[in-house]
Amino acid sequence: MLASKEITLPSGLVLPNRLAKAAMAEAMAPASHVPDEKFHIAYGEWAKGGWGMILTGNVQVSELYLGQPGDIQTPASPSDTTKQMWKEWADATQQFGTPALVQLCHPGRQSPSGAGNRTWFSKNIAPSAVQLNLGPSLLAKAAAALKFGTPREMTHEDITLVIDQFVAGAKQTHEAGFKGVELHAAHGYLLSQFLSPTMNLRTDEFGGSPAKRSEIVLRIIRRIRAETGPSFTIGIKLNSVDASASSSLDEVIEQISLIKDAGIDFMEISGGSYEDPNMLKEPAQAPTSKKSTLQREAFFLTFAQTVRSHFPTLILMVTGGFRTRTGMEAALQSGACDIIGIGRPAAVLPLLPKEIILNEEIQDEDASVKLKPLVLPGWMKWVSITAVGAGLQSDYYGGQIQRIAIGLTPVDSRA
Repeated sequence: MLASKEITLPSGLVLPNRLAKAAMAEAMAPASHVPDEKFHIAYGEWAKGGWGMILTGNVQVSELYLGQPGDIQTPASPSDTTKQMWKEWADATQQFGTPALVQLCHPGRQSPSGAGNRTWFSKNIAPSAVQLNLGPSLLAKAAAALKFGTPREMTHEDITLVIDQFVAGAKQTHEAGFKGVELHAAHGYLLSQFLSPTMNLRTDEFGGSPAKRSEIVLRIIRRIRAETGPSFTIGIKLNSVDASASSSLDEVIEQISLIKDAGIDFMEISGGSYEDPNMLKEPAQAPTSKKSTLQREAFFLTFAQTVRSHFPTLILMVTGGFRTRTGMEAALQSGACDIIGIGRPAAVLPLLPKEIILNEEIQDEDASVKLKPLVLPGWMKWVSITAVGAGLQSDYYGGQIQRIAIGLTPVDSRA
């Protein structure tokens, strides 16, 4: 079984197998936004699960802009107490030998009102003053205006500060004992906004071409590498693009080439954002045949195969839709990816690798975790904002993490 085989990243980090617990928002940080005992308990459960790698939920690098009020945040000047709590988080997560990485993020224009230590009238920041689009309806437009507003275009000073914040977050992570970081440049967050030609309309050194739109990401990677050393793992999470759209694909391939050359150790492919949240939702029904299972679990494999054809040595992780050993093994054997990212199933079955997927006593046909589609409130049919439904589903699985964190068993959400 290829999923059970170890893999060594360019940094020298050895993953004991190919299954990674993907990043999921825990939404349970205390008012200090420092990881407390609840994080130690929850991640201590994943530590027992036999994962090849554990990625934390997104940790924000700015105290002013959070993705939600319950996010962890890396302070500019951490106290000794904060440093100790971070170390305890790293120790709990890695207590049985599974390496853990912290996902670093800045939400940019996707920071909702009330999330972050800023005044009510302060605008979000973004590469350009392009408002979030939640849909064509009047309700969707009003929600976008009230919840997020129109961001202000970042100055060069803003960009320099954000770069410094990502680097400071990585250094704090390194000092705490985590094995690396993953830069969140997907799901419509700030780094993703810079990479996008529709969200980044700048004409300076940070916009105007695929290479210039990549510049902030490249500077962050190079600075982190310079200040942490070659053995500290640096990954990046990018959105999949439609492989049939040749113009956008060519630009993304150019950006990936630059990012790879800047010195990353792996790239995760995922998808979804507030504007296009469909990939953040659970499928309407579980697959019923081997063929449909493989098709259903290949959310982003077509794009991954395209990336692989251009960059045969780049370590690729694909996250989204994997529910069966058969589907995971097929993706790995095809060569499209090297690591399988697993999100929501990990929230309901923290010991999934050890107990099911990598357990050779369980037959292939039984080695799966198909989740029930959530029944959304009836009022949802009157709300023409797709992101609301996707958000409710994400909140549900965040709730399962919160149950784990207080010593309860997650609700059995299997189909």
